[in-house]
Amino acid sequence: MKEGSISDACEWVSHRSSGFRPKVGLILGSGLGLLAERIDNACRIPYAEIPGFPESRVPGHAGNFVLGYLSGTPVVAMQGRAHLYEGWSADKATFPLRCMHALGIHSLIVSNASGGINPRFHSGQVVLIDNHIDWMNRSGVNASEGASGAASMGVPHRAGNPYDAGLLNLAEQLAIRQGFALARGTYLATLGPNYETRAEYRLFAKLGADMVGMSTVPEVLLANQLGLKVLAFSIVTNVATPDVQKVTDHQEVLDWSRKAQSQLVPLIESILKDPI
Repeated sequence: MKEGSISDACEWVSHRSSGFRPKVGLILGSGLGLLAERIDNACRIPYAEIPGFPESRVPGHAGNFVLGYLSGTPVVAMQGRAHLYEGWSADKATFPLRCMHALGIHSLIVSNASGGINPRFHSGQVVLIDNHIDWMNRSGVNASEGASGAASMGVPHRAGNPYDAGLLNLAEQLAIRQGFALARGTYLATLGPNYETRAEYRLFAKLGADMVGMSTVPEVLLANQLGLKVLAFSIVTNVATPDVQKVTDHQEVLDWSRKAQSQLVPLIESILKDPI
């Protein structure tokens, strides 16, 4: 990782992309990098080349910053993310998002893979995140660099639900047109990197969580501070059976995530055809 500030990173990216100005940011989680391969006129920059960027070491995260057009909309995509459990601070893990904001995005679409807590869900299901529970204990971010106004003082930009109601409704309508229904759910974020015990699954269910994972919340919190509209999807890769002993591994997560792409990729492409 090269050291650098937000301005250093943006200057580097702008130079490599010939001054490209994205409108929508995409953060693509485990097994979801295919969407970045569908970006037209793509400028693909490895994280390792960008000053200040943290590099993800998790399988299924390619580690590229991709700029170009998706469904005619100028976008910038993170093909993989840095996680807090890799040792990054929340500020460093969200450094790429602050760079996206400085480049000009006004909306953010986030995706992740999760464990299912709600027994009505099934493996490979795409779920809209409409609320979250922060169990990370260290996901607070300092939005001061590259921000202004309330965000520069670390004050949340938007109180209440951090997920945009208009984008949630749009995603539901477009999914129905594509022949499937989107469930909504509450995502619980843990620090990780361990998968949950059966006792923890029981506890999280009592707290009101529908899915559990190890990402997303730091990015969503910062996006709210920066005044971005946020839409988030979670792919349920395995549904908890608290009364049955079962071992989950990362390969299973990747396999189910890739299968769910057949629904999620065209859905996001449809969303981007609307002015969001």
